[in-house]
Amino acid sequence: MKTLLINLESDPQLEAQLLNQLDAQKGETELRRFPDDETYLRVLTDCKDRNVVIFCNLYQPDNKILRLLLLSYTLRQMGALKIGLITPYLAYMRQDKQFHDGECVSSRPFARLISESVDFMVTVDPHLHRYDSLDEIYSIPSRVVHAAPLIADWIRNNIRKPLLIGPDSESEQWVSSVAELAGAPFQVLNKIRRGDYDVEVTLPEVERWREHTPVLVDDIISSGRTMLETIAHLQHAGMPRATCIAVHGIFAADAYPQLEAVAEVITSRCIPHPSSQIEIAPAIAAATRELLEG
Repeated sequence: MKTLLINLESDPQLEAQLLNQLDAQKGETELRRFPDDETYLRVLTDCKDRNVVIFCNLYQPDNKILRLLLLSYTLRQMGALKIGLITPYLAYMRQDKQFHDGECVSSRPFARLISESVDFMVTVDPHLHRYDSLDEIYSIPSRVVHAAPLIADWIRNNIRKPLLIGPDSESEQWVSSVAELAGAPFQVLNKIRRGDYDVEVTLPEVERWREHTPVLVDDIISSGRTMLETIAHLQHAGMPRATCIAVHGIFAADAYPQLEAVAEVITSRCIPHPSSQIEIAPAIAAATRELLEG
């Protein structure tokens, strides 16, 4: 019997791709709000003795997490065999350390909520800064789809003579991997962050790369300050118009129009956005099949 895929308020275009890649059946639900703003949820497709995969992109998670918990609970009550979660953007990974007394290290309770609700999870390049792997905080099997090969393919097919640039020393391993896969040179910035919108960067010597297209690569674009500061240095150095690539394009406030005015901006389809050009569905489907069959 085919796996059911239920889309919980997430990108319909990516849902269609996943249904095709997984050869899955679309699960139907009824979802609405009561007048008091509480959620009404009903699963309309029979899921007894069937595997069910929930596609719920946890970008802006506070609006979605309760509905995800309600849905997974209902699926278990209906007799689903195995319940999986596909979330291209995994929220609450960036708060991974307590910097001040009383701060919530939110990555841990969030991981517990998810682990208690589903049997496995597939995501794309979560923010693993102080954690070596998701297994440190998640107690369920998980698969991380790495975007580096997908980004490298896009660079090879679309940019002539690229020079990859990482935003800081922490990005060197990741950017060097993309550069190696793309067959391109790379440089890494020196960065000092004083606040969410106050970032200072310095570049290594770039004179030898004047004929190359600078490609700024990062896992997340949020405020965009690091990339904007870097682009200003590149322009001052007389380099060609830059391309900014990110796995996850959050684009807080007016980050996107500011970046688009000075560079080409490309992201993966993890978060739906006009900049999304790097396809992720085949890789996500392959990782999901591994967990379903395992």
